[in-house]
Amino acid sequence: MSNIQSLPGAFPLHEDRDFITESEWVIFKLLCRPIDSFADADAAELSKASGGQVSRERCDELIRIVRIKALPGLGSWISRLFAEAGMSETDIRQLPAEEITARINNKSGYPLCNEATTRALAALQLQWRGAESA
Repeated sequence: MSNIQSLPGAFPLHEDRDFITESEWVIFKLLCRPIDSFADADAAELSKASGGQVSRERCDELIRIVRIKALPGLGSWISRLFAEAGMSETDIRQLPAEEITARINNKSGYPLCNEATTRALAALQLQWRGAESA
């Protein structure tokens, strides 16, 4: 568990919110596919299993959300924003925090992530790197 929850003025990086639509939830529930199992899924196979009701691109995005959300200290809300901005869990671990927040701000069209958010993300990245080297 990360000790970075929410710094004053920062986007609540740890917060969870729904990231699938009701129809997607029903489809995957009928397929007996828990959302957390997407981390090991293949987007094309997941889309095919849905009968094409969920596109390969959307399945890829859902997979990236679940993988990003697995990083300690990140919730589903920011994970969805990272994935929608085209990033993967590897990008979130390796790219400079400034570049990551800039990508979100560019995608959203307004400054959703501020300097406090960038600092909080950079602190999480340091924790992840420390855990990797331990």
